[in-house]
Amino acid sequence: MSEPVPTPERWRAVDRYFAETLVGHDAALESAVADQRAAGLPSIEVAPVSGKLLHLLARVSGARRVLEIGTLGAYSTIWLARGIPDDGSVVTIEAEPLNAEIARANLDRSGVGDKVEILLGRAADVLPTLEAAILDGSAARFDLVFIDADKESNTIYLDWAARLGRSGTVVVVDNVGRGGAVADPAATRSDVIGTRRGLELLGTDPRFDATALQTLDAKGWDGVAIALVV
Repeated sequence: MSEPVPTPERWRAVDRYFAETLVGHDAALESAVADQRAAGLPSIEVAPVSGKLLHLLARVSGARRVLEIGTLGAYSTIWLARGIPDDGSVVTIEAEPLNAEIARANLDRSGVGDKVEILLGRAADVLPTLEAAILDGSAARFDLVFIDADKESNTIYLDWAARLGRSGTVVVVDNVGRGGAVADPAATRSDVIGTRRGLELLGTDPRFDATALQTLDAKGWDGVAIALVV
């Protein structure tokens, strides 16, 4: 008997099975996605199984303070906020005012709004402003960092993840597979080049120990990198 071929129809069926079996339905999360769609935001939020992974990573790592780079409609933010203690906090950075407005409404409706601070602006500009409070002791270092913004800036975001984190901080970088293009030496798209440079940094920078996994889910063929700040 021949092995099944992983066609998009088949892997999406498996993804639906995983999501139905292990994630289930959640009114607040589904409403967040619906409101994002209604407002015309792009359909680039993480898949439900990936949202659950972020939630579990926050719990497994014992994270109390989380940094998210790229909020969109707050689907992943809700998952992260639910994975930290009641007195924990998520700082999420969003460049687009409309996205931030929708995210705030979704967070408040989901019951985690009091845990989440949305910082509006380009992440490359906002990240340096977080360092002073850490250095003067008025804010704790981040225990988990989720990077899901423009791929061209991944090396910038990773550098700040190390600077704002601590030994043992978990760093998650989304969308590292780029539909297989990340392994194509002839690929010239800026997002692919930025992703590749980020992975190369994770593989060579002594501040990190990392791996990456390919994913086949509702969002297609992609991947996720997971690292520890050492």
